[in-house]
Amino acid sequence: MQLTKKFVKAKNPCAGGYKWFIRDHNGQGDYQAVLDALVADGRVSDACWLLDQFGPTDAVLKLDAVDANAIVFAGTLEVRMGINVDSVVRAGRSIITGGGIRAGETIMAGENITAAANIASGGNLRAGGDIMADWGIEVATRVDCGGNVRAKWDICAGQDLAVTGHLHAGQDVQTQGAIKCGQGIKTGGDVRAEKEINAGSGIQAGGAIDCGEHLASGWGMIAGGDIRAQGSIRAGEGVQADGLIQAGDGHGVYAGLSVRLDAWSVCARVVAQSRPAQLVSGHWAGRDAADARDRQDAADELDSPHDPQSQHYPQGQHKDPAGPPPASANRPAWPMNATPALA
Repeated sequence: MQLTKKFVKAKNPCAGGYKWFIRDHNGQGDYQAVLDALVADGRVSDACWLLDQFGPTDAVLKLDAVDANAIVFAGTLEVRMGINVDSVVRAGRSIITGGGIRAGETIMAGENITAAANIASGGNLRAGGDIMADWGIEVATRVDCGGNVRAKWDICAGQDLAVTGHLHAGQDVQTQGAIKCGQGIKTGGDVRAEKEINAGSGIQAGGAIDCGEHLASGWGMIAGGDIRAQGSIRAGEGVQADGLIQAGDGHGVYAGLSVRLDAWSVCARVVAQSRPAQLVSGHWAGRDAADARDRQDAADELDSPHDPQSQHYPQGQHKDPAGPPPASANRPAWPMNATPALA
């Protein structure tokens, strides 16, 4: 793609960037060549602006390794080993590397980001598609993903973690902001957020689930440890924890918000070590509930009437051939000076 003075001016560039384009490129030049020149001249933000305006290309750049101040490429960036930049690594389409990715400020791709090792950013991490790391993901500020985020180790963010698809981690997910996930969250360890946690589908954690504000899922929640929130706990289906379920002061636990009443006892189950004190909605099915059901069943068995034809009598007792006495025979007589309505 060839850029011209008229073409660039139509995008309302900043005065400094437009003067640079006129002075250094005489008002014209190849799209990628201009991006490379801007980065080489230290104008990385102008290169990112230009990529925002003119969009991605179908070009593919294949390199053995990247070790630079920054790299901005309009197409797909494929690196056999790793990427190490001081500020920004950005691709109009995908970033694919056989090693890790480390950037001092921003890692950004219009489509997917795939790394065979760790992904670490001193600023943001953004992708229009999926983000996948064979090791962990560590971001100093915000994560924005238009697809799924998957890592075999931890996923850590200094601010919000926003994912349109699924969020999967082999170990922990931790953020100092909020976790907003359009689909489900699944981890081998803990899920922890300083602010709210909101999943469009379910949440499954091998460890604990802990958040500083409200905790919500469109489906159910299951945790290998405690489920705790400083706000309310809301689930479309059941909530199950190997430890405790505890909402914040003045808040409640609401399970089964999307469950039909005829499936309540199956799909709105709440299970924990002890019944949550703030349980507002849900079918409690914990250990004490099972014990209570057993006691009730035993009581019902003792109180239930038996068929006289099939009743078994203890040794030494015989069935009265005249039949059982009328119910009134065992009822105490009313006092002569009282009426049944007042006795």
